[in-house]
Amino acid sequence: MASTAQLTANQANAQHSSGPKTEKGKHRTRLNAYRHGLTGQICLLTADEQQAFDQHCTGIRDSLQPVGALEIELAQSIAEDHWRLKRARAIETGIFAAGVLGQLGHPYGGIREDAAQVPIDEALSKAHTWIAQSENFQLLALYEQRIHRAIEKNMAQLRTLRAERQAIHQQALEEAQLLAQLAYSKGEKYDPANDFPPEIVQIGSDFSSAGIRRLVTRNQRLNESGAANPGANHDRSRLSGGSVNSQSAHH
Repeated sequence: MASTAQLTANQANAQHSSGPKTEKGKHRTRLNAYRHGLTGQICLLTADEQQAFDQHCTGIRDSLQPVGALEIELAQSIAEDHWRLKRARAIETGIFAAGVLGQLGHPYGGIREDAAQVPIDEALSKAHTWIAQSENFQLLALYEQRIHRAIEKNMAQLRTLRAERQAIHQQALEEAQLLAQLAYSKGEKYDPANDFPPEIVQIGSDFSSAGIRRLVTRNQRLNESGAANPGANHDRSRLSGGSVNSQSAHH
């Protein structure tokens, strides 16, 4: 606990702070505390922009259907990069609009008696804008290329994670059906939660007790139909891309 002498010294030092003194300086540094977070970034958007941004990101995330923190992070990055692409296109359109309005040193022809001259003036203005702002257009093109590469990289990583997750899910589902068959043969109930971790059981309704029983019953019916109609095994194997076993091939 600080002593009285220490508190007095701290108060004295505060009177000689090196921070900004003017209102302008204080205003400039008022968000400094927010610059030391995880990314060191500040997103400043109007209320309308924030709403549009949130709707955009939510729509893309929902379409990608991520599962788990890492997949959600990748989906969010993909959504934000698509937002940046939209912004780049809007900036390009804005540059051409500024050129047509004469804000880039090439004034538009204004009101003309000959209406046929208007599209000519617009075309010339756009051409002049392209030449005068070529460096900015090149920067925009480079900016878009990098964003596209980032999207492709994140999409590839997301597909890999999804494929791994689905493979684990499928293997666990097959094991659950075998364990359920064993339990049913002994007249016991089966709960997959006893054999698989929560992150596996919570993926879809297939891992519920009712879902596992439904799959086991379906497989039994398929096996019975195959025994009654051997040709059905061949048809199912052909449709699923699997190989035909020797017994079915013999029949």
